[in-house]
Amino acid sequence: MEFLQIEKQNKVATIKLNRAPANALSTGVIEEIDKALDQIENDNSVKAIVILGEGRFFSAGADIKEFTEVTDEKGFAELGKKGQDVFSRIEQFSKPVIAAIHGAALGGGLELAMSCHVRLVAEDAKLGLPELTLGLVPGFAGTQRLPQLVGVPKACEMLLSSKPISGKDAVTFGLANSSYPTEELFEKAYKMAEEFSMKSAVSIKYTLELLHYARHGLYEKGAEKEQELFGKAFKSFDGQEGISAFIEKRKPEFQDR
Repeated sequence: MEFLQIEKQNKVATIKLNRAPANALSTGVIEEIDKALDQIENDNSVKAIVILGEGRFFSAGADIKEFTEVTDEKGFAELGKKGQDVFSRIEQFSKPVIAAIHGAALGGGLELAMSCHVRLVAEDAKLGLPELTLGLVPGFAGTQRLPQLVGVPKACEMLLSSKPISGKDAVTFGLANSSYPTEELFEKAYKMAEEFSMKSAVSIKYTLELLHYARHGLYEKGAEKEQELFGKAFKSFDGQEGISAFIEKRKPEFQDR
């Protein structure tokens, strides 16, 4: 990988954006994220993922210089679709993905973070969608995910003002799960990923699939699917092992099947 660093330890994979100086999301970075997901999806030794940034930022946004190379509306639409497709893949990924945000997550950087299942932030981080200051609009589904997380009124304010909010405020508004001092952030994210990885990969996969229905307001379909997956989880090896371990008052030994 040219723009990413990937490491694996204790069933946790870390994907580190490494494109100085601000980890701008060029097409190359997005394509490498897609390739990293291919590797991790097929690696049964990995059960959780942390995405973070090298240097001062998580990601300060899309690569604006790359925009100058696009000559027509179709090209811009294709650029946006590539980002949307990869970020949607993260949102629907079968393994939990945690974004550890320090410095800044702006524009495309925040859109990447919003596609993750959990967002942990540094207290002094800056999160925002400043595209309107360039006469543009977010292109990687930011206008759709932000209202899901913070509500339409707050999303409207953030988008139209283009003003970033702090990590602490991001937690208050529902944009992030928890905030920490910068020096504690990555350890907290890694420990959370380790905690997730102790669960059965079967029940994790089913849960993330069901949450996708809830995220898009498909309650009836989600509830129906829940009954199906509830039965499948119960009949799985891990489901039976978990019940037996509970009755026998011991720690379950999941085999992810």
